[in-house]
Amino acid sequence: MIYTLTLNPSVDYIVKLDSFQLGTLNRTVSEAKFPGGKGINVSRVLSQFGTPSQALGFIGGFTGAYIEEFLQKERIETDFVEVKEDSRINIKLKSGQESEINANGPNISDIDFTQLKEKIKQLNSNDLLVLAGSIPSSLPVTTYEELVLICQKNGVHFVVDAEGELLKKVLPYKPFLIKPNHHELGHLFDTALTSVEDVIPYGKKLITLGAQNIIVSLADKGAVFINENKVLIAAVPKGKVKNSVGAGDSMVAGFLAAIERKKNIEEAFRYSVASGSATAFSLGLCTKENVEALLAQVTIKELI
Repeated sequence: MIYTLTLNPSVDYIVKLDSFQLGTLNRTVSEAKFPGGKGINVSRVLSQFGTPSQALGFIGGFTGAYIEEFLQKERIETDFVEVKEDSRINIKLKSGQESEINANGPNISDIDFTQLKEKIKQLNSNDLLVLAGSIPSSLPVTTYEELVLICQKNGVHFVVDAEGELLKKVLPYKPFLIKPNHHELGHLFDTALTSVEDVIPYGKKLITLGAQNIIVSLADKGAVFINENKVLIAAVPKGKVKNSVGAGDSMVAGFLAAIERKKNIEEAFRYSVASGSATAFSLGLCTKENVEALLAQVTIKELI
């Protein structure tokens, strides 16, 4: 079973306006709401491929109930820890440029965190855990380290989709997959990376630090896959970008779904890139049909 962990889920409230002006009444042209959070996005895309997963994390209040009900309607299993305060609402305002207002989220108590750790302790060597996104301010900064240590002790494979120190500190525990973009990878080494050629040596450094597989996305410039044995470069499909939210999560899900179906690394990387592109070209997350329509456009080259 694949488990996804979202420590600070949200209801994402997306509103579109013809124009927006401060200090006056503005009316929407359209609006929508979805459960948000990187791990939740991974579960939702896995579901598109028919790959089961269970969503873990913290939810609370009427917003938490909405998140859980939405996922269950999409036939995604959930096993959240319920907290006392409401799950957060994040506002995505689309009017020419896109603006976001993200809330802090509920307070997570020591008891809540202990309950989550007990759930993680039930996983075994047949399972994989995806840890995705930021850590709420009410949790210790060592949260990811504590959780991946549990995984390591129980032989659980794990994926980390996070940035900065969160990512760096879990590398010694040998994550199965990490997926920084080129900006995040450059930030780790205090440098600017703008091309595929720039990315490769720094990606290889992350392999020496403990990562087993790495996918680095470079938006329209392509993507790079690196492990101990291979360096693959993918050219991304052409299309109009409508939405950047969830594209990276879709890449993680596409890769894992292909691995679950026993695809080889090249094909899993192809599915990863097609999934990220399909989400970027959509207003919401990708569908299986949209991904498969793009697969033929993803060309992969192996560096010798």
